[in-house]
Amino acid sequence: MFIAKRKIVKTIAIIFLLFIILAVYQSNFIGRMMYPFPYKQTVEKYAAKYGTDPLLVIAVIREESRFITKSKSSKGAVGLMQLMPGTAEEIAVWLNEDYAKVDLLDPETNIRYGTWYLASLNKEFSGNTVLTLAAYNAGIGRVQSWLDDWPKDPNAYRIEEIPITETREYVEKVYRSYEKYLALYATQHSGGRE
Repeated sequence: MFIAKRKIVKTIAIIFLLFIILAVYQSNFIGRMMYPFPYKQTVEKYAAKYGTDPLLVIAVIREESRFITKSKSSKGAVGLMQLMPGTAEEIAVWLNEDYAKVDLLDPETNIRYGTWYLASLNKEFSGNTVLTLAAYNAGIGRVQSWLDDWPKDPNAYRIEEIPITETREYVEKVYRSYEKYLALYATQHSGGRE
């Protein structure tokens, strides 16, 4: 009789554990741990201000810096959104700000500048996410030169056709993250897929 009670207790424990696992899975707990949304208020504030998708912004941040605020690349890009100082200086001109007073390692400033830049690229490429991300990585001039050689509609341009391997891989990574963020957070914000 003691062995039968142990089996019942063990079975109940297993069922209870399965319910917990199912509840965690249903709540996207694991997905949100892998794809967190730090700086949510800041990202949403500037995404709304500049008219871009906050989930695309956070996907860029995740892939650019893994949320490390003082991140610096070997090429000189800095901060959460890995802005090049020259690009940030141009953004400061557009925003009527004194670049000498800009701290790109400050999360709010970096997100504001990076979001403005991402939004401006998105407008330049008529909402085409692939081209927007390619330009964010490789520069607008390079992407424009690819399009000059492109005999088709730019909206038909696919990730696989990006001629620079590093940029192609970057766009694939950010786009995968963007898809994950859409699946996990799309119902929580007013923005949508562009």
